[in-house]
Amino acid sequence: MCKSVAVVFFVLPHIGGILGWLFTRKHVPTWYENLKKPSWRPPNKMFPIAWTTLYTMMGYASYLVWEDLGGFNSQLLVPLGLYVAQLILNWAWMPIFFGAHRLKLALAEILCVDCMVVLTMVSWYPINKMSAALMVPYLAWLGLATALTYRIWRDNPRTERRKKE
Repeated sequence: MCKSVAVVFFVLPHIGGILGWLFTRKHVPTWYENLKKPSWRPPNKMFPIAWTTLYTMMGYASYLVWEDLGGFNSQLLVPLGLYVAQLILNWAWMPIFFGAHRLKLALAEILCVDCMVVLTMVSWYPINKMSAALMVPYLAWLGLATALTYRIWRDNPRTERRKKE
């Protein structure tokens, strides 16, 4: 295990989450709390715990793919390209949802994240089955996040209109 590279792979997923939180944290106690949300939504304090765990698992999974393919080379282009693409899409959701209050766009965006995660997992499976398996909890959490985004968008139809006015 190359420790400096491993650290980069472990830390990278957290960067966007931290930046997104810094950018949007003021909207949670104000705007978000005033939205109509389903009764089954997790408590707010659950989200940082879940995302920290999931980002760590993603980082480890991506490191395993890198290691199994022998480091940085042309074979990594598709598997890590898909991973980076889904990570960037993941990071973009918070500013779209919390920052811009664009619920419909956030829903479309998270559906893209879902698809990119599935493509990432499919590309990783032949390389390292454990890496693909480590993405399963992330995909499950994204399913919950997607359903929650949909319900918030559906149950708050005037939110985007007020933002535009």
